[in-house]
Amino acid sequence: MLDINRIENDFDFVLEQLNKRQTNYEKQLKNIIEINKKRKDIIKQVEELKAQKNKVSKKIGVLSRENKNDEIKKLKNEIASTNEKINLLDKQQSKIDLELKTLMLEIPNVPNKNMPLGKDDEENIEIKKWLEPGLKKDSEAHWDIATKLSLVDFELGVKISGSRFLAYTGKGSKMVRAIADILINRHTNKGYKEMSLPILVNRENMLGTGQLPKFEDDAYKVDNQFLVPTSEVSLTNVVRHEILDLKQLPMYLTSFSQCFRRESGSAGRDTKGMIRLHQFNKVEMVKVCEPKNSDEELEKMLLDAEDCLKMFNIPYRVVELCTGDVGFASQKTYDLEVWFPNQNKFREISSCSNCGDFQARRMMARFKNEEGKTEYVHTLNGSGLAIDRLFAAILENNYDGEKLVLPEVLRPYFNKESYIK
Repeated sequence: MLDINRIENDFDFVLEQLNKRQTNYEKQLKNIIEINKKRKDIIKQVEELKAQKNKVSKKIGVLSRENKNDEIKKLKNEIASTNEKINLLDKQQSKIDLELKTLMLEIPNVPNKNMPLGKDDEENIEIKKWLEPGLKKDSEAHWDIATKLSLVDFELGVKISGSRFLAYTGKGSKMVRAIADILINRHTNKGYKEMSLPILVNRENMLGTGQLPKFEDDAYKVDNQFLVPTSEVSLTNVVRHEILDLKQLPMYLTSFSQCFRRESGSAGRDTKGMIRLHQFNKVEMVKVCEPKNSDEELEKMLLDAEDCLKMFNIPYRVVELCTGDVGFASQKTYDLEVWFPNQNKFREISSCSNCGDFQARRMMARFKNEEGKTEYVHTLNGSGLAIDRLFAAILENNYDGEKLVLPEVLRPYFNKESYIK
């Protein structure tokens, strides 16, 4: 959530940056300012009425010592009338507060002023590459490879749950478990605290990280709870309604979980294979830090995600997202895209984002600074990594037509065998 004072005091800049998201927010922002003005007017009226009430109460105290009961009765009637006015205004303020919060929750984060300007993912800026990818001659699709090697049973996933679900079998299931272990061990060895949290969260958690209200149609809902679309939700909400000590920062958290998304906005896209699933596996990284350090922490998180891909020796590139592609809660994002030779293209496998104080304001997550004053923390999140996509990338990059050559890091999990056949 944005700071409403920032909207009022720096309106032109906020509007200019938000409009770079390819939506015009002028009407919404002006509406917010107008409603906030009404809220301030009500607060002022209530304060004046309370001040008036205090004066009358003091008069009653003086008159009671003088036994002027008739005048006291009139003043008490005046206080009763004032209380009715205050109660009425309080109800109006509660209604306006709710209306204002609802509108504020629909406004995305302000893009970083240096973010590349662009309409969509075609205008993201490539930052760097690791290993030069090449189009393998007669390269096969990962779903065909997975089926040939009996690693994935796509039909069984559909039989059990429906489209865009799959079943890992035999060595495929073992490979998913091994990848998760490798990634978690890498992060914990680098200072991240591993957590295993519920994958069913309440509405307040989803609001806190920005999945609601905008992305409710993409979420799997159970009564008034939600299956996590990413463990970013549960990890980040660890600090919801907390006031942290400075010595607790920075906080690094990681978790392996299954995640769930309806993918309602992706009809017809990636209907085959393992790229866009309703249930998928992911290791998540979350950071909570002081505002002054969040830009540096984003760069370090990007290196963490890159290290994960380097362990599997797969070509990838890093792009900085443009204003038309950046996520709702983010003020700056890097995507890591891994090479898929069959498709002759890079595909996203990790997003590392700095959300600034946007999520913290929604969650009321704060800390005491060096001067003892309370500030909002900054939050960051990144995939480290999306396991199903990594699995698919390993298949396409390492299959030689007969067998899957295992990356060195995976071989200890397969009795030091160098391939799956």
